[in-house]
Amino acid sequence: MKKKFIAILAILVLYAPMSILMAPISAQAIPQGPWVDEVNFFTVSDQPTAKSMLEAGQMHAFFFPLSDADVFQAIKTSPNLWYTFSYGSYNELTFNPVGPEFPATGKLNPFSVPRIREAMNYLVDREYIAQEICRGLAVPRYLAITPSFPDYARLIDKARLLEMEYSYNFEKAKEIITQEMLKLGATLEDGKWKYKGEDVTIIFLIRIEDERKNMGDYIATQLEKLGFTVDRQYKDSASATPIWMRGDPAEGKWHIYTGGWVTTAISRDQADNFDYFYTPRGRPEPLWQAYKPDPLFDYISDRLGRRDYSSMEERNELMAKALELSMKDSVRVWLVNRVSPWVARNEISLTSDLAGGFYGCWIWPHTIRFKDTIGGTVKIGTTQLLVDPWNPVGGSNWIYDQMIVRATYDSSLLPDPYTGLYWPNRVKSAEVYVRKDVPVIKTLDWLSLHFVDEIIVPTDAWYGWNATTKEIIKTPANTTAKAKVVVRYEDNLFNNKYHDGTTMSIADFIFNFIITFDRADPASPVYDSAYVPAFNSFRSTFKGFKIISQNPLVFEYYTDAVYPDAEWIVVDAADAFDPEMGYGPSPWHMITIGWLAEKDNQLAFTASKAKKLNVDWMSYIAGPSLPILAAKLNWAIENQFVPYEEVLLNYMTKAEAVARYQALKTWYEQKGHFWVGNGPFYLDKVYPTEKQVVIKAFRNHPDKADKWAGFVEPKIPEVNIEAPTQVAQQRPANFTINVSYKGQAYAVANVDFVKYLIISPKGEVIISGNAEPVTDGKWLITLSSGDTSNIPVGSNTIQVFVASKLVSIPGSGQKIFPTITLGDYLVLELSRQRAELELQQAELVETIQQLQSQLGSMQSSISLLNNLSIGALVIGIVALVSAVALVVLTKKK
Repeated sequence: MKKKFIAILAILVLYAPMSILMAPISAQAIPQGPWVDEVNFFTVSDQPTAKSMLEAGQMHAFFFPLSDADVFQAIKTSPNLWYTFSYGSYNELTFNPVGPEFPATGKLNPFSVPRIREAMNYLVDREYIAQEICRGLAVPRYLAITPSFPDYARLIDKARLLEMEYSYNFEKAKEIITQEMLKLGATLEDGKWKYKGEDVTIIFLIRIEDERKNMGDYIATQLEKLGFTVDRQYKDSASATPIWMRGDPAEGKWHIYTGGWVTTAISRDQADNFDYFYTPRGRPEPLWQAYKPDPLFDYISDRLGRRDYSSMEERNELMAKALELSMKDSVRVWLVNRVSPWVARNEISLTSDLAGGFYGCWIWPHTIRFKDTIGGTVKIGTTQLLVDPWNPVGGSNWIYDQMIVRATYDSSLLPDPYTGLYWPNRVKSAEVYVRKDVPVIKTLDWLSLHFVDEIIVPTDAWYGWNATTKEIIKTPANTTAKAKVVVRYEDNLFNNKYHDGTTMSIADFIFNFIITFDRADPASPVYDSAYVPAFNSFRSTFKGFKIISQNPLVFEYYTDAVYPDAEWIVVDAADAFDPEMGYGPSPWHMITIGWLAEKDNQLAFTASKAKKLNVDWMSYIAGPSLPILAAKLNWAIENQFVPYEEVLLNYMTKAEAVARYQALKTWYEQKGHFWVGNGPFYLDKVYPTEKQVVIKAFRNHPDKADKWAGFVEPKIPEVNIEAPTQVAQQRPANFTINVSYKGQAYAVANVDFVKYLIISPKGEVIISGNAEPVTDGKWLITLSSGDTSNIPVGSNTIQVFVASKLVSIPGSGQKIFPTITLGDYLVLELSRQRAELELQQAELVETIQQLQSQLGSMQSSISLLNNLSIGALVIGIVALVSAVALVVLTKKK
């Protein structure tokens, strides 16, 4: 509940991981918590300035993906800097769907019409954006799934069909938009669209921090060519966010926004992307609440979001249909996927996530260090900071804020930066039980996976919370689940400290369980209607929670939300009621003071409710929220307040509650904020005006700094294709796929699948399928005569995608091969056979001639031998006569 073309070839060519050598450090010298003492964050105006500051040593790392190609070229040759790449950032156009007229202004909103939004796909030339605007540091993106993640490889055949269908076609866009505008009652006068006598003006919010400015200008020009008047409003994130995200879209203050997103950890399963990006269940903000997807699309998105399928085949069919329907909906038009360089000074070492780079890597706080020393202050620059208020329940979700927030709390599990699979952090082990009909695999050894016939949820399991009766609701009898997870936490979990000196307890878990349900109950004083769609999605799959042991903590979690990877099912279970929420750490006493402020309608956790109540969006770190929260804290101390006391007094006393409040008060007096977590760093200072944040090492952290030091470079498969010289229609053909990494054969056991496409000269997908393993590093694609009969004559292309179990970015390769007709093949074959016969005939003639020559030589030899024999006989006779004569003469003497 809290998680939320092939141009891959070019990506892999660019990928150049840095191998970092560090001086050995004795085990006794390794500190508790992080390697460094302090990290200072600040904003940098632009990328050339960032490069200069890095070279001068004024900054150690730049926590923002480079998009300036000139800056990147300079960095590549710098002796002082190193760089790496990530592939999880992407850009899109976000549309305001309200209309056809804005209620507040009466102005026309063309983008309230799905068909016009769909036509925008034809209006934008993604290749131009990727190559000319992004200068090769991006690849075209058409779909809601990321082209460098596993789902794209699984659905490559459907993806390529849609990419072909929605490729750039200005005239088609013009034709469709013209038809729909006329239906809306608009008129085209002297090349300008009019509505009720006024120009149809498109208010375009264009971000200025990166290439989105140029993207926005290009798209605005395209719209002007169609006859629209475009009001280009250039804004940074801080000034744009209150309008497009937090503002009421019905006010008509904008039509289009140049969106930018980052997947901060590799997503092995993007089935919930449709639910997140296209339905009110995605987020509580007003824009999402205005989405009205087609009923079929909504139904499929909901099913995929809840993982409601019984096989991978059914899942992929739902995914393929969702891709198709999402293009029809197009409240977002995807533009490009970034190939993002990240840069740091040579003396700094830190881990980069293949999806999220530096700022998206969940373990960066655990791995950042100076190579030759322990401690020190790291200076990190970025483009934005403190974009939205920080609060753990519904605060800032911007990565510029979350990259710091994540350093301040400990998640129970953390994602591998190369695979997206999760490793235990505070969890010790887990057991996953799933129904036999549920398609699940497991990869890592810290958990076990078992398949069972049926899972019955025990009736003493917790099922929810009743805000009226203030009671835990137990699971109804005969409730079943698709999965059961048994989570075992570390034995010393409840010895761990929060930054304010208090100790974690089971009450933190129980509080989080209750508030999860309480905020969705209209009877609750902290009810938030904007939270309800997301909660309902969770409610539809959550089946029960049961504590088996309090210390060490062991619980069972029952759910219908399943993922292809068992590790992700455990994440859902552990995240559900951990003392950290989707936006930050959440020890119960810290959340309670905000709960009291929202109960009294003085502040609100979410932007949507704050707007509805006309109060401030709650911030725990700065601004006018702080005195209100301080007053609530004093009230809680004076009244010995225990939230949800009907339950929580079973897990703590009022004296313990007051002790926690007192610690928080002391913390506030010392630090000037209420942000308390349990991560390797604590929030030390916040400068809202200067946009600076300081975090410092928490030396009471339970882990040593080297806990996450074992990550090496990602083993992205390298692909080489051996293709036939030519492929003949109606004749079988074989392709050999060689898969390796740095010259070593890639083990079959480490490969998820090898998928291929045969692409026609027109770019159409003719054939798709899976290769079969032969041996480690070698796979075979066999095309039958029926397959090849569908391949057109000419230069076709085979494209291959290799999905690894060791790294989530697929390897890829392609090769062009000629295809000929069967008739041409037969003619060539006859010619070949004739040529072969002629060659054989020539060889035979040559052989005969050689034999004749040899025979002649033999005859000469025989003749010579014969002559030699006669001569020898004559000589013998002469010798004999001579001998006889000699004897006769001797006797005469």
